[in-house]
Amino acid sequence: MSTAQTSVTEVLAALKGVDYPADKDRLVSAAREAGASEEVVEALRGMPAEQYAGPEEVARSVRVDPDADLGHTAAQRAQQTRAGGKPGISQHLREEPKTPIQEEFDR
Repeated sequence: MSTAQTSVTEVLAALKGVDYPADKDRLVSAAREAGASEEVVEALRGMPAEQYAGPEEVARSVRVDPDADLGHTAAQRAQQTRAGGKPGISQHLREEPKTPIQEEFDR
């Protein structure tokens, strides 16, 4: 699956005027109604089907061109990757709860 060649700025511009919270389907519809490019619509369709409280959550969840970093330094991008977004979005980045056996070994 290829990543859409767009930027967070383009995605958020296509969603101006959206009332939050909004689900993924509403965001995709709003982008189409606003005349967004197919790349923006594709990026929105690639997001998890959840409720989004605001544009910040959309920005953390949407898959965009890796070079579209909004002026962040490499260190800032790395920190964002380590921190992850909403739970369930970057699941491979989240810590898993320890099993009772692992907790026993840590004592």
